Amino acid sequence: MNFHILTLFPEMVLQGLNTSIIGKATERGYISIEAVNIRDYTLDRHGKVDDYTYGGGAGMLMQAQPVYDAYQSIVGRIGQERARRVVYVTPQGKTFNQEMAQEMAQESDLIFLCGHYEGIDERVLEEIVTDEVSIGDYVLTGGELPAMVMIDAIARLVSGVLHNGESAQTESFENGLLEYPQYSRPEIWHEKRVPEILLSGDHVKVDAWRLEQSLLRTKERRPDLYEKYLQGQS
Repeated sequence: MNFHILTLFPEMVLQGLNTSIIGKATERGYISIEAVNIRDYTLDRHGKVDDYTYGGGAGMLMQAQPVYDAYQSIVGRIGQERARRVVYVTPQGKTFNQEMAQEMAQESDLIFLCGHYEGIDERVLEEIVTDEVSIGDYVLTGGELPAMVMIDAIARLVSGVLHNGESAQTESFENGLLEYPQYSRPEIWHEKRVPEILLSGDHVKVDAWRLEQSLLRTKERRPDLYEKYLQGQS
């Protein structure tokens, strides 16, 4: 799977994503990540990519031309069909979730558009964007951090990225519930013991215990998810 990031700060996203599991997946060829510097495509001799907004108001707006030309540079390399999915990172978009990550992980290519300042000229958004997505109801200084969050969540669902095939299937949200508590060695730490059921070797009982713990944890911490889960079971 290939991730293309349209940004004013390519070093930021590449340094953040070329580490840990995602970095290793890139080295092994399961995914690829490129950052396209929007500033490289401005026609302004000073490298300017923003201007004042029509109608007045505080702040500057990213102009349509450099964003569009940066996008077209990707289209020119991979083709229009593969460049069909463009995600604009904005607090006005749909809230990102695990279901969305699973759906996007089926794509061969994803383009992320990271805004800055007061955003991006609406006309280029209408021209190229297919998805407007938010990671929460708050405002950040730019779209790079949310893009990195989404890419991390999506990439780990790509085949081969996680060594253990069960890892992604047993985590929070995969079955609509929060993940059960986990334990490792030693059996006793700070006078706290690992639950005996996990030492029993009885996988049926362990699975039942984990489901029970997931239900209890979800009911306590995310009652909205718990109610949704119950509705799906009826």
